[in-house]
Amino acid sequence: MQLIQPQEIQSHIDRFTGLDLYIHLELTTGAYASHIDSSRPPGSAFISNAVIRYTHGSISGTGPYRVGLKTEQGWIYAEGLTHVDENETERLILAGHDNQGKLIVALQLSRNPF
Repeated sequence: MQLIQPQEIQSHIDRFTGLDLYIHLELTTGAYASHIDSSRPPGSAFISNAVIRYTHGSISGTGPYRVGLKTEQGWIYAEGLTHVDENETERLILAGHDNQGKLIVALQLSRNPF
């Protein structure tokens, strides 16, 4: 994975606008850190292979980044993104890692199921 270059991600987001896409979105805010502070319960969220269509999408921030996707029903966003899988041309695979390299957030978009 490579560090996010916002212009490249925005271009990819724009190419997917208006298409039916499969989304994978996951977040963990402590599952990897409960050994450091056991008083804070871990939190996580996971959705995979739900179909979405967005009318507008954008990347913002100066790193870590946030991606927001406007659907007809509302918004989807992922914050804390730091890396992109540079080997993907048909899918957009973004991840956010902490300073130890552990995954804290992932956002993936594809025209095919994951």
